[in-house]
Amino acid sequence: MSELVERRRARGVRRNLCAAIITALATVGCNPQELAQQASKTTWLSVATGGTGGVYYPYGGGIAKVLSSHLDNIEATAEVTAGTVDNLKFLSERDADIVFALADSLGDAVAGKGVFADFGRVPARALAVLYSNYTHIVTVADSGIRTIGDLSGRVVSTGAPGSGTEIIAFRVLAAAGIDPNTDVRRQSLGASQSVNAIKDGKIDAFFWSGGLPTGAILDLATTPGITLRLVPSDDVLPALQARYGDTVYHEVVLSRSTYPDLEADVPAVGVANVLTVHELMPADLAYDITRVLFERQAELVAIHAEAENLTLDTAVIGSPTVFHEGAIRYYEERNVWTNTDEP
Repeated sequence: MSELVERRRARGVRRNLCAAIITALATVGCNPQELAQQASKTTWLSVATGGTGGVYYPYGGGIAKVLSSHLDNIEATAEVTAGTVDNLKFLSERDADIVFALADSLGDAVAGKGVFADFGRVPARALAVLYSNYTHIVTVADSGIRTIGDLSGRVVSTGAPGSGTEIIAFRVLAAAGIDPNTDVRRQSLGASQSVNAIKDGKIDAFFWSGGLPTGAILDLATTPGITLRLVPSDDVLPALQARYGDTVYHEVVLSRSTYPDLEADVPAVGVANVLTVHELMPADLAYDITRVLFERQAELVAIHAEAENLTLDTAVIGSPTVFHEGAIRYYEERNVWTNTDEP
């Protein structure tokens, strides 16, 4: 069964469960008509995130929680996915309502190019630029891997199929003159699976594009007998910017304090994360979702520290797709919207 079919079934299960509860309550004296009317008003929202070892999933769970708690007749649920590429496909098929997406993949999606050439353009609209993803090239101290070039001939995981990590891994390797299909022995694992594989000696290194700190990598860094090493990727940034534009990729620095045992700060390729919805989402709903993100930011920060990087000034900068009209209305009210080119 495909993930898309499973999602359709999951939504049906939630609705059927609601109907069953109404029926059960009716048997103990509650008014079934009133209950049914209340249930019919409920809007169910699916938040497509990523794997459980990354930042998208806990952050998305936090968004689902605050939307369900602070918006009337909204029930939101965070869904585990492979990541950005699949998220955007789910969005296009209306099998997800709110999705996390990396800016480089999002740009390809709205243009219908790259991995979306056969799938077609995705009618995505931005709500907010959330934070930067950091390109982690993860290995261990005794692997002998110090540079991207050292990955040649090694067993390397380039991320789960359908993930934004996979796209960035392929682009970084190519920018370093390494063919990901022939010059490395490639595995396709998510963050948690990659950590387990490197612990077991099955891979030499892995790519991960994520926020800070990424839980799975923190787990690796705190494993007895293992010393984490992160490989710098800033040397390929000029090549990436020359090919894909200097607004898509930028330099970030993984502070040595992010994970235990890092010897120094690690310069890396960064890319923005954009919270994205379908262009047909009602404007009032898009407005309310955007509003709650900021009004309940403290609750999101309590769930994951990356939510601290959500600010009104940065939320409107760095999206490769246009913003939803509902989000624009909120930003105009807060006097931070200056992009008159937007519809």
